[in-house]
Amino acid sequence: MILPIIGYGDPVLRKVGEAVSPEHPNLKETIANMYETMYNAYGVGLAAPQVGLALRLFVIDTTPFSDDEDLPADEQKELKGFKRTFINAKILKEDGEEWSFNEGCLSIPDVREDVYRHERITIEYCEEDFVVKTEVFDGLIARVIQHEYDHIEGVLFTDKISSLKKRLIQKKLKNITEGKTFQEYRMKFAAAKKGR
Repeated sequence: MILPIIGYGDPVLRKVGEAVSPEHPNLKETIANMYETMYNAYGVGLAAPQVGLALRLFVIDTTPFSDDEDLPADEQKELKGFKRTFINAKILKEDGEEWSFNEGCLSIPDVREDVYRHERITIEYCEEDFVVKTEVFDGLIARVIQHEYDHIEGVLFTDKISSLKKRLIQKKLKNITEGKTFQEYRMKFAAAKKGR
C-alpha cells in the first residue's frame, strides 16, 4: 500500500525514532509499504518518520544511481541492486574525507542542496531477521544510509547547510509546511493537521 509522505514542518520528522522489536505489529507489512511508497515517489531511501512513524527503521535501494555514467564502473555495479532494510541502526563511526553531493528529500520536495558527509561509515543494524550485524559502507551507498539515518535521529538535510542557504530556501520550506507544493506522489502536510 502506498502511504502518504510526511512533508517538512511535521513534528514527527524531528522525533528521534524508537527502537523496533521483533514483535512490532505489522512490521513486515510496514516495510513492504515503505518500499512501495519509496518506489512510487522515485526515491532511493525512505525512513519511517517520513510515513509518520517515529521508529528506527529505514529502507534503501540505490539502483537508480547505478545509471550515473559519471561514476566509476565498480561503484555503478555496487549501487545496482543494493536494496537493504535497516532496523535499529546505529552509526558507530564516520571517517574518510568529507565530500559534497547535491541531496534532496521526498519530505522536502523541490529543494536540493549540496551537503558534506564523510565518505565511509561503520554501522550496526539488523534486517527483518533481527540478527545484528556490523558493516562498513562508502561512497553513495554510505551517503544514502547517512541521509536516512539522520531521519531516525530527527535530523533533516537542510539542517546541514549554511545559514545563508537556509535563508534562501526559507520561503520554499514555508510553502511545503503549508502544503503549497505539488508532487506526483501523495503527501501529508503539517498545516493540514491544524485544520487549515
